[in-house]
Amino acid sequence: MTANDGLTVAILGPGGIGGLLAALLSRSGHRVICLAGDETAKTLSAKGIHVRSGLFGDFTAPVEADTELREPVDACLIAVKATALDMSLTRVPPAVLGDGLVVPFLNGVEHPGLLRARYRADRVAPAAIRAESTRVAPGEIEHGTPFAEIDLTGDPVPDDRLTALAQVLDAAGPTTRVHADEAATLWSKMSLLAPFALLTTRYALPIGDVRTQHREELLALVDESTAVSAACGGPSDPSMAIARYDAFPATTKSSMQRDAEAGRPLELDAIGGALLRAADHHEVPVPVATRLVSELRAAGH
Repeated sequence: MTANDGLTVAILGPGGIGGLLAALLSRSGHRVICLAGDETAKTLSAKGIHVRSGLFGDFTAPVEADTELREPVDACLIAVKATALDMSLTRVPPAVLGDGLVVPFLNGVEHPGLLRARYRADRVAPAAIRAESTRVAPGEIEHGTPFAEIDLTGDPVPDDRLTALAQVLDAAGPTTRVHADEAATLWSKMSLLAPFALLTTRYALPIGDVRTQHREELLALVDESTAVSAACGGPSDPSMAIARYDAFPATTKSSMQRDAEAGRPLELDAIGGALLRAADHHEVPVPVATRLVSELRAAGH
């Protein structure tokens, strides 16, 4: 793979994020194969993916689609929810993938280990994306934020492979950077996401109401999450996290909250559970996080 080549890229989970990336890569001249259920695959093969975005414009891009990967690709971008990861991976047989990079865009910090147990460890390149993008119907994507930024990492992945993929993604649209420290990259997102997801979901409120009505709890939870992050090699400044929450539009909801509203399975274990397991491993007390996760589980999540 080089940055100037036309790549073949598989997208596992062509939803809000996966569909956006699939369309942008196709528009940029790359061959894209979306992996999904039979009906979604038929729709995408026939109609392509239509994106509405203030940043990237209103456009339709052609893609191929199948229910399973049947040939080697340069990279497989994984954009399913953590709750669907195990089942979805059956669509990407390791023997077929071969030397391709595996690039998970998942919440949490534990999925790289699972993927490295299944695929080549030195080909798993975790990524974090900052963008709000929603699948409103199969092949219909609405990208709502005036930005799309990707952090790409992977401690054992050769630098040239990371750099080449980052250049391809950046040229397709999202501002993409390579980060040398995988733990710091993953915990940078996790330490910000966990308080946001747990509190907005627990109280069924957008961030504006959480940061006013439940501010003391937010501050305490941010202290806990940044302490765990620091123990795991990530960012450790709670004031930076609070500043970012205070800058969010008041109506902003977490993806976990939206899943709860829609009656979908929550990524509670991938986010809250993983935070508690890391805290336990490093002997960091997290009473607020423990209570919130317990209350969400007791509510049937």
